[in-house]
Amino acid sequence: MFELKVVTRFAAAHQLKMVAKKCENLHGHNWKIEVCVKGESLNNAGVLMDFGEIKAGLKEIIAEIDHRFLNELNMFHEGNPPSSENIAQYIADELRKKIRVRGVGVSSVTAWESEDACAIYIPAA
Repeated sequence: MFELKVVTRFAAAHQLKMVAKKCENLHGHNWKIEVCVKGESLNNAGVLMDFGEIKAGLKEIIAEIDHRFLNELNMFHEGNPPSSENIAQYIADELRKKIRVRGVGVSSVTAWESEDACAIYIPAA
């Protein structure tokens, strides 16, 4: 098994209801996103896939949420609040649609909302 990791960052604001009093206030984070993709075999060039393809897909996804109030976006509607967990899942689901390499899939997405707090989403196999 091979795994590749790409890291990116974005800034955004959100509000989380019924979590903790501080989190219910409008506040922002400088998010750090770690995306891992995995696959069993390498191509003829000796790589799982081109890092540039992962970065390009991730850039498109991040452009939709960067410098935004996440609660106002369709992907984070009433029943799907913009928590670290849901942000990680959203990015994983969207990136999965963009990967066109046979046998390669998203293995995890980590959404860091601070230096010492993150959520990891691991898609079902």
